[in-house]
Amino acid sequence: MASTLDDDNDVYCVVCQDVLRNPVALSCNHVFCEVCVQKFWKSKRCRECPLCRGRSSRERPPLPLPNPISGELCRRNSEELKLFCVKDDQPVCLVYRPSREHTSHTLQAAAALKEEMKIILECIKEKVKIYEEEKATRDQTAEDVKNYKSVLERAQCTLQDPERVSGPVINVAKHLDNLKFSVWMKMRKIVQCTPVTLDPTSAHPDLLLSEDLTSVRYMSQNIFRFDKFHSVVGSEGFNTGTHCWDVEVGECPRWTVGVMMSFAQKWGDYVTLNGRLFMWYKDGQYGAGHSGTPTPSTLLTVQQKLQRIRVQLDCDKEELSFHDLDNNTHLHTLSGLCAPHHHFCRSSEKAFPYFNLGCVNSSLRILPASPQ
Repeated sequence: MASTLDDDNDVYCVVCQDVLRNPVALSCNHVFCEVCVQKFWKSKRCRECPLCRGRSSRERPPLPLPNPISGELCRRNSEELKLFCVKDDQPVCLVYRPSREHTSHTLQAAAALKEEMKIILECIKEKVKIYEEEKATRDQTAEDVKNYKSVLERAQCTLQDPERVSGPVINVAKHLDNLKFSVWMKMRKIVQCTPVTLDPTSAHPDLLLSEDLTSVRYMSQNIFRFDKFHSVVGSEGFNTGTHCWDVEVGECPRWTVGVMMSFAQKWGDYVTLNGRLFMWYKDGQYGAGHSGTPTPSTLLTVQQKLQRIRVQLDCDKEELSFHDLDNNTHLHTLSGLCAPHHHFCRSSEKAFPYFNLGCVNSSLRILPASPQ
């Protein structure tokens, strides 16, 4: 069973008595399995041939030789393995074909078998691909079945069917008939509105109006409006109906509130002219008057310092009244929106809310209207 490069039986390893696996050739030309040589050297603790005991000068066996069963060249004569023995299931070269081992065996062309194997391999690959796709589909179906079972269990309802009630589901008259009114009442509580807003184009250059045009304070070097007195009028005038607005005077030491007719001039000395009805406070005294009458002002008796004043205009009666809003008391009423010699023409004249500040660092504020 010795194995050399020239033996007919060199496909077997003398050590393991089996077909060569990763064959290596020693310096003595004997061939063994690489693993068998390593084990033999390790057990003997020397590098010698297992067959002839010849010493090897190399620490490791030479590189493995081509396996005659799986290689492409014949190990005996380095010829290409172009034939294949069907009985022994191994490749054979043309030179080695007549040997006694394969004389009566059926030999086929290796190239033809190789092509046939390629076709078979492609077919197998296609079947594997179909199998993997089918497996993925079936796995997804299995997952869907588990989701279905879970959903079905959660969907089980043990509640009883609701009892049907007779008559309308809701009281339409109660909930829809007063819907607009209910919304309107809620909006009135939320939204603050003032009955009078100030006209920024009429304010004196030293007066500054708030963004919502409901308060005014003294500030020098403002744009040109009233040119002499620190006054401002409302943006909207009235010539019919009754109107009222509340003014917070607070601790302002000098102020005037009332109405000013549209025909009265805004610039220059308008104090003595007709068309201004007012109530004023100065140096601890209160007064009310009409600039177009012989006695333009009348002193008023007030029990305590006023903080909030209600101004009420009745265009139909041509009256202007003042009230203490905190104590709900009447202070004074002025009759006649114009002087006797000047008739109030409703078609062309309007009464505008009027405000005047006579002190630096003071302010007047129009209060929001409270819901009625």
